[in-house]
Amino acid sequence: MKETSIKELAKIELKNPIMIEGLPGLGLVGKIATRYLIKQLKARKFAYLYSPHFPYFVLVNKKGSVRLLRGTFYFWKNEKGENDLILFTGDSQAQTIEGQYEISNVILDFAQRNNVKLIVTIGGYRVEAKDKPKVIAAATNSILLDRAIKAEALTSPMGSPIVGTAGLILGLAPFRKMDALCLLGETRGYLPDPKAAKSVLEVLLKFLNINVDLSGLNDEIAKAENMVARLQKIEEKRALQAEEIRKEEDKKITYIS
Repeated sequence: MKETSIKELAKIELKNPIMIEGLPGLGLVGKIATRYLIKQLKARKFAYLYSPHFPYFVLVNKKGSVRLLRGTFYFWKNEKGENDLILFTGDSQAQTIEGQYEISNVILDFAQRNNVKLIVTIGGYRVEAKDKPKVIAAATNSILLDRAIKAEALTSPMGSPIVGTAGLILGLAPFRKMDALCLLGETRGYLPDPKAAKSVLEVLLKFLNINVDLSGLNDEIAKAENMVARLQKIEEKRALQAEEIRKEEDKKITYIS
């Protein structure tokens, strides 16, 4: 495999499709949000994306079989609305700058072939959220941004970089005459963050005018918060031990006057 390619599993006809992209990144916000939508909507997979720019290992399943890292495209037909959905997530992002550009362009190629006019990318925004994580939005035009703000997102601070596929798709989409919106959930970034993912989904669902029950994320949020609490206790204990060691060392110091 010398370049990024897509293997289609089925040909489908979609109605004014919108694409949702959520790859692993800060706090796994994009992947958690997209995977949850896929599960709740019972979306069906219809294509795989493979790339030599993914990390160089394979995944082993319970039966001992292996597969390459990949991205997966799913589709959902919206019987009650104007827009069907294509949802894309995967095992990893590209590991190089060149790979990020190549994969982003291949995703956009695939979106164009399926008549997508709007792509929504999802990711994390590194900040210590005090209460409920806020959702930061950036878009290729003011109309999209206004819609996101009405859905309770906040505008991105000037000069803030959006790294990875979520950002590159936003930058490359206008060259294809496509619209793009990026939604970023506030997250610490170093642990999976379903709470940030839930905040993003609340904004996204209002933006799309789709109803999905998000209560299924509550158990994952509780587990994540318990993990953070345990890590904080470990860190506090380590800090106390370090302070005690420092005091003991201070006692050993003798001063000659």
